[in-house]
Amino acid sequence: MTIKIGTRGSQLALWQAYHVQDLLKQNGAEAEIVTIETKGDKILDVTIAKIGSKGVFTEEIEEQLKDGRIDIAVHSAKDMQSTLPEGFELIAFGEREKSHDVLVSHKTIGLDQWDLVLGTSSTRRLAFLQKHYPHVKTVPVRGNLQTRIKKMKDGACDALWLAYAGAHRMAFDDMIVHEFDPTQFVPAVGQGSIAIEVYESLDQTKRNLVRKAVNHVQTEKCLIAERSFLKKMDGGCSIPVFGLATIENDVLTLSGGIISLDGKTTIEKSCCSTTNAAQKVGETLGEYILENGGREILEEIRIHQSN
Repeated sequence: MTIKIGTRGSQLALWQAYHVQDLLKQNGAEAEIVTIETKGDKILDVTIAKIGSKGVFTEEIEEQLKDGRIDIAVHSAKDMQSTLPEGFELIAFGEREKSHDVLVSHKTIGLDQWDLVLGTSSTRRLAFLQKHYPHVKTVPVRGNLQTRIKKMKDGACDALWLAYAGAHRMAFDDMIVHEFDPTQFVPAVGQGSIAIEVYESLDQTKRNLVRKAVNHVQTEKCLIAERSFLKKMDGGCSIPVFGLATIENDVLTLSGGIISLDGKTTIEKSCCSTTNAAQKVGETLGEYILENGGREILEEIRIHQSN
């Protein structure tokens, strides 16, 4: 049996696809990797928010899933919109790497520097920066990780604000100069995990094999909670919504919220549940955030992004 894996063509995306390929081989299945260029890969001169947050890195891949050219798609879970198009679903989540954010640089820097320039295009990170380090300047830096590091070294910025998982998987650990506390700088929903997307017509035998080979049950429970929260917030990757679930002694704790673009207003809360109530706890947290000021922040953000 051969399973065709669709993926973006960046080195990080390919790392993820080869990782899934290895897991499948360990379970007796051959796998072929097909690289696909997405809108988010082609348009690098504007922020993701300006392109549109839904399907920026997935739309072209989903076309090939639907027509059967590929069997599964491997994504960074944080790139996945909260509501998938009809007929598509996520059937497995790979074991999560550490989920926190880091700064990567080729020189010694400190967040207390008044002339510091950080490279990031993330609305969540920009908002957190406004809240905690408003003196720090930022520039949007798009492209794959290697491209962004080259831009940094060429003088575009002093450091890049990245997910630890990507920096670690691309072996840039020696360039990490600061690690953000995930309780203060809560990561994006799904950060640190890979997600397997399929179309409803996929053969059940392949579906079962992929899930058996790739899915990490504890990670799945956490991401069900986080994505349920994101869906309730109607969030995409251009909205500064954050959420992180953890499990200890069969108790799932979900911490999440939303922050205004200027960093002045943060609505956040933690909720606990059993692991079997992961979806419900996400919905409960989302309802709380919306009812306690989150709805107004979302409206302000959408007005701002439409101008």
